[in-house]
Amino acid sequence: MKKAYKKNKESAENKKDKKVQVQLEQKGRGLVIVITGNGKGKTTSAFGQALRATGQGYKVFIIQFMKGRKYGEYKAVKKYLPGIKIILSGLDSFVMRDNPAAIDIELACIGLEMARKAINSGQYDMVILDEINVALDFKLLNLKEVVDLIKNKPPNLDLILTGRYVPKQIIEIADTVSEVKEVKHHYNAGIKDRAGIEY
Repeated sequence: MKKAYKKNKESAENKKDKKVQVQLEQKGRGLVIVITGNGKGKTTSAFGQALRATGQGYKVFIIQFMKGRKYGEYKAVKKYLPGIKIILSGLDSFVMRDNPAAIDIELACIGLEMARKAINSGQYDMVILDEINVALDFKLLNLKEVVDLIKNKPPNLDLILTGRYVPKQIIEIADTVSEVKEVKHHYNAGIKDRAGIEY
């Protein structure tokens, strides 16, 4: 009885392993995608990719650097999209570019470690590092560590990095780089930020 159970269990595990392998082969090589520029819509674009991926049954992990506020996208993911895990790694306050607080650096480093674990866990098909380019520009994170993380990601994992000020070292290793360019912004006409548009 025990032998038959063990054989059936092994057979089921082999089928599962083969199914996962077929899915990975169909998915193909994972991409490194950068969404940068001074225009509005970088995070929104990344969340669009997450929505598309989860629609295909992929598991997505998102970490938002330098953000502590629960914006609309965070609330929507938590409420409606169980296939996406989202974490905030920052405070709901302004970060001094030339003199960041120790807590800002600490939270960014904790976020990077969480991202590293998610990337290497085998649980996710896509990982989004939202605003990581800004965290690098503000010297909250070490560029070499981030570049190494990108270079050593699992082959089938899609990795998306957002934020302005993307370092050239990351542009060089990325597969796709999109620049969101500001042509016109409603702020310049004195229109304030509002729910559903900015947050």
